[in-house]
Amino acid sequence: METVILAVVIAVVVLGALGGLIVGSRRRKPLPPPPPAAPDITAPPAEPHVGDEAETPRDEPRRTIEEVDLPGGSAPVAVEEPPIVEAPEIEIPEPTAGRLVRLRARLSRSQNALGKGLLTLLSREHLDEDTWEEIEDTLLTADVGVQPTQELVERLRERVKVLGTRTPVELRGLLREELLKLVGTDVDRTVKTEPEDRKPGIVMVVGVNGTGKTTTTGKLARVLVADGRSVVLGAADTFRAAAADQLQTWGERVGAYTVRGPEAGDPASVAFDAVKEGKEMGVDVVLIDTAGRLHTKTGLMDELGKVKRVVEKHAPLDEVLLVLDATTGQNGLVQARVFAEVVDITGIVLTKLDGTAKGGIVVAVQRELGVPVKLIGLGEGADDLAPFEPEAFVDALIGD
Repeated sequence: METVILAVVIAVVVLGALGGLIVGSRRRKPLPPPPPAAPDITAPPAEPHVGDEAETPRDEPRRTIEEVDLPGGSAPVAVEEPPIVEAPEIEIPEPTAGRLVRLRARLSRSQNALGKGLLTLLSREHLDEDTWEEIEDTLLTADVGVQPTQELVERLRERVKVLGTRTPVELRGLLREELLKLVGTDVDRTVKTEPEDRKPGIVMVVGVNGTGKTTTTGKLARVLVADGRSVVLGAADTFRAAAADQLQTWGERVGAYTVRGPEAGDPASVAFDAVKEGKEMGVDVVLIDTAGRLHTKTGLMDELGKVKRVVEKHAPLDEVLLVLDATTGQNGLVQARVFAEVVDITGIVLTKLDGTAKGGIVVAVQRELGVPVKLIGLGEGADDLAPFEPEAFVDALIGD
């Protein structure tokens, strides 16, 4: 019995000790911090509405903006205005009357080798067969052509034989007369730009690229403006880069309007629009610059014929001018024949008659086509295109 009581007492003591240890460990652990107090929330000030004052207005002196000292700072940035493109100044070309006479000195410097050579040969005391052969060679070298050369030599033979004694003055007069017959003085060389029954006159300019065709068209516009005509230009050479720009520049210099189309566009359409525009504007002349790729291209010739047909839906062409490079000699005659088969050439423009050009080409090309040389170009100047005057031309060939 005592043993049971002792066991119970020991159990109670052990349980009490364990309970004390648990309570002590709990007391040593820190308690978590109390939660923070909730902040006081105040309502934001009410925003002013339209028409409300932000605060009560106060009476105080007011200053104008001129009286307020502004803080210093960088200078204001100047805004650049786009440049004003000024229209090109319109030039007044010199009159064309007697222009070839004024340019005679330039022509004679490069051309009178023909005349001087012939005069030297004809001045020999005895004109044997060898001398006459030299005269023929001189004429052929100057691109006069075989048949015209033979005709000229034959006439010279007869007249020299009749003349007998020959002074330099007589020889010069003789040669001048025969050359004038060869060149032709009774041919109408007027550029037809004034049809009697309508307006405007229509001129088409054709030729191979490189002969100065577009430049000649621009210079011809100057010739017409100098003579008091109003002009519209048609840039129908749509296949050569910058051809339209070049022609337009020429036109702007003298106040001529240029009709142009898209690059590589239809040339016939541009030509048609140019004539239409010219009629609506009431101008005197429409000049049409056409494409000029190699004359051996069949496509070009067909295209040229199309341009002519389309333009003639408005009115007949008054002039078809063929531009030839005077330095090309016989090749120029080949070009002339091909173009003449496609369009009815009415006149010739010979360019580059300065420098190495040979004046005999005037005779040869007229014989080849049966149409007159109407204009000649003597240089790169804007007013170096002149109406062809046979007397002034021959005088330049044989010199004073």
